[in-house]
Amino acid sequence: MRVCVIGTGYVGLVTGTCLAHIGHHVICVDNNEEKVKLMKSGQSPIFEPGLSELMSSASASGNLEFTSDLAAGVAHGEILFIAVGTPPLPTGESDTRYVEAVARGIGAHLDGDYKVLVNKSTVPIGSGDWVRRIVLDGLAERQKPQNSEGVTGEEVVAKTGVQFDVVSNPEFLREGCAVHDTFNPDRIVLGSNSQRAMNMMVQLYSPIVDRKFAENASLPPVPVVMTDISSAEMIKYAANAFLATKISFINEVANICDRVGADVTQVARGIGLDSRIGSKFLQAGIGWGGSCFPKDVSALVHTADDYGYEAHLLKAAVEVNERQRLIAIEKLQQVLKILKGKTVGLLGLTFKPDTDDLRDAPSLNLIENLNRLGAKVKAYDPIVSQTGMRHGLSGVLVETDPERLADGCDALVLVTDWEQFRNLDYQKMAKLMDHAVMIDGRNFLDKKVLEAAGFQYVGIGR
Repeated sequence: MRVCVIGTGYVGLVTGTCLAHIGHHVICVDNNEEKVKLMKSGQSPIFEPGLSELMSSASASGNLEFTSDLAAGVAHGEILFIAVGTPPLPTGESDTRYVEAVARGIGAHLDGDYKVLVNKSTVPIGSGDWVRRIVLDGLAERQKPQNSEGVTGEEVVAKTGVQFDVVSNPEFLREGCAVHDTFNPDRIVLGSNSQRAMNMMVQLYSPIVDRKFAENASLPPVPVVMTDISSAEMIKYAANAFLATKISFINEVANICDRVGADVTQVARGIGLDSRIGSKFLQAGIGWGGSCFPKDVSALVHTADDYGYEAHLLKAAVEVNERQRLIAIEKLQQVLKILKGKTVGLLGLTFKPDTDDLRDAPSLNLIENLNRLGAKVKAYDPIVSQTGMRHGLSGVLVETDPERLADGCDALVLVTDWEQFRNLDYQKMAKLMDHAVMIDGRNFLDKKVLEAAGFQYVGIGR
């Protein structure tokens, strides 16, 4: 099938590349000329395991192209994915200006061929009808030079025979595992009131549904949840809000464990074996971040407020998470007492491992508060240190290796649970430090190994 993906961030680029890999002809559109030039050269603008290799093979086969020409993308695609960012506004609601601009642009270029417009961006509940109206507005604006009085989008549809339907197809990709998740999804959610559009989406995803590209091809077909647009949009928000709440719950339990002498890792294992609860997202630490959980929970709270309902539980999950980010500061103060004049090293900067994403990362809160308390802050991150990217980072010295990070530090804080942090030369690092203290902000490291290396080990809720 012919596919156009508009927006080449984490969701758009992974979606477009993976659809090209399974055999569709995909054109990815982005208005950033430099980014398009980079992707045409075979380089990925983001770090995502396995993505660059898929981009190269799909481009070589002719199935994947990149352009800044929206008109060309719209003309090419039978299915048009809107995959631009919807960052949070200060009020907590989603900023949909980029979705609006793309929808209007699509309307300006639609022809007589039937198109399916797919909301892949996480948009406020009820956006399906809104996107349709914006597309119709774009259609109407295209006719104004020919008719000074203007025409409505519906009149243009009747006159030109333009046909399109809107589908909500939320993504559930985890950064760092996005390629894997695309080929091995737990479910595919499709929301629309058009059976024709639904049939085309099922055809598009059939190789994935049939697990032709899955790790385990013997599993049953991927469940396809077909629903109305608003329910599909709510599924996305509800899923992320539940996972965020689950993390906040175990962090609250960890804080109680700290006070009563229990070990939250054992508690999490004990309750996670209950099939009704499950073990995932029960890792206590310094809180959740990234581009999805914070904005999606806030957006759902804002939507509830708009409709006269106060989401007490979701607001509490956010409050617990905000407080949890200060736990590492409290642990440092308990061990080092006064932080002014001390040097603290952060192991990891990104909000999670296997990504270069710093959006709403707990490390940024730590840096800000340590600076405020007069500490010198250093950091090492496998991706940030390697790429040299410093956008959004201030008040921190980024070192090039773990030993340089440890040199002269009074304490280290494990912020991101990168797998390579399990096997660092902690004995050597301890000898380079003024005080060998490790605050394990993810309960990720082996306490016995750290203590044998000479560290004073401090976990969360342990």
